Amino acid sequence: MPVRVTIRDQQVEVEGAEGGKPVVLNMNARKSLNGDIMIFDHNNIDIVLMPGAKKVVAFAKNLVSDEVYGAQNRLFDHLRTKGIVDTATIRGGNIYGSLEAVIYENDELDAYKLAIINISDFIDEERVNFDFTDAYADMNKDNLLHPSSKESTELGEVPQEAEKGSLKPGYVRDVYGLSSLYSY
Repeated sequence: MPVRVTIRDQQVEVEGAEGGKPVVLNMNARKSLNGDIMIFDHNNIDIVLMPGAKKVVAFAKNLVSDEVYGAQNRLFDHLRTKGIVDTATIRGGNIYGSLEAVIYENDELDAYKLAIINISDFIDEERVNFDFTDAYADMNKDNLLHPSSKESTELGEVPQEAEKGSLKPGYVRDVYGLSSLYSY
């Protein structure tokens, strides 16, 4: 059963062999020269659906971190619970920071069509986290650049003193915290 995937400006149309109405998914996706479908909607990972190799691969977008691994883990857990990928084949890929899994084959259903639709569902679920993270970062940036009058002082508002704060002049500070051992 061939699946026809049409990628247009920010839309992916998936048509099954049944000839029914195509499902239109709003995704940032591209088709590579060898026919792989690359999905770039997630903030932390890029997802590549490889029909020729019969697998899904998730690559780290920028840096490999716990946040990236968590996103990859959630993706493959989502695909595993939906019955798209084989649990025993979820493993690290041959590229640093990537995870991959083999897609189940099925004669009655088109596995690649279901994989694209479930990846789109996963990204829609994750979008709530993207929006919250972006809003939180914007709020912190705004608080840092434009603090309220309670959280800031004007230049010259705090009077100068010879000795101020917890760092006393004359004490030697070191990384082991033994600064007061030999100063008496």
